[in-house]
Amino acid sequence: MSSIMTNASAMTALKTLNATNKALSTTQSRISTGYRVAEASDNAAYWSIATTMRSDNKALSTVKDALGLGAAKVDTAYTGVKAAIDVVDEIKTKLVAAREPGVDRSKIQAEITQLQGQLQANADASAFSGENWLSVKSDDAGYNATKSIVSSFTRGSTGTVSVGTISVNTQSTKLFDAATNATGGATIGGGGTGILDAARDNTTGGRLADQAAAGFTVASLNIGSLDNSAASLATIDAYIKGVDAAVTEMTSAASDLGAAKKRIDMQSEFVTNLMDTIDRGVGTLVDADMNKESTRLQALQVQQQLGIQALSIANGNSQTILSLFR
Repeated sequence: MSSIMTNASAMTALKTLNATNKALSTTQSRISTGYRVAEASDNAAYWSIATTMRSDNKALSTVKDALGLGAAKVDTAYTGVKAAIDVVDEIKTKLVAAREPGVDRSKIQAEITQLQGQLQANADASAFSGENWLSVKSDDAGYNATKSIVSSFTRGSTGTVSVGTISVNTQSTKLFDAATNATGGATIGGGGTGILDAARDNTTGGRLADQAAAGFTVASLNIGSLDNSAASLATIDAYIKGVDAAVTEMTSAASDLGAAKKRIDMQSEFVTNLMDTIDRGVGTLVDADMNKESTRLQALQVQQQLGIQALSIANGNSQTILSLFR
């Protein structure tokens, strides 16, 4: 039936053209943004997952920065300890030379004094970002010998998040500690229990349990007044033992710092790989397949042209009715 009130062919052609235009708009949006799921309305579940994981990736980026900062602090401390080992080795050689009867121990002491000053200077300079792990004052408010380095950001299956850390105990790595003795009295070195200012036994060179007791420290030992008596030679022997013990302790401290640096480097590499994996996973969920979308765009453009032509033909059909009344 031909009708001038209802053009069924035109309505069908218009509906098809509108659907084509809508699909074309969607495809053009995907091509321009690069996303198959750019809005929550595109796919609420995938959009939610992608948004959460992108947020977590930003947190992981900060974790990576924190690991870099932590690695720099460990490197700085390690460099300071390594330099201190070299200086203490020099002190040990001077003490061995002073063991020989007849040498001018005052001259040797002058060299040792300069080396001792270098030890303090090295420790004080081994600071990064306001933190010094070698020269400390452990009785300051807020002091904590365990240093924490942010190493991970984790989201549990229930959605709860947690921040992981790598702990570095600086109690065994500090070289100087300006704190007072636990009993309230100053230690013999004028400081606390660092490797170089810890009180050592005048006979064995080992650390004293009571840091306020009589003894010596590597940072303050003095051979200038010693002579060739048996007692003086025994004192030099104790100094040599104490200095050698300090070298052993610093070597252990450097090993601990090296192990911590290795773990930080490994964790940093893992975080980098994890961030890349998350990016790929999010991309799989929401990125548009550009090869597919470009092919679809060409097909839709052809459909749009055919739809326009079909609508034009359908609209022209009503004009034939006029010929019936001529």
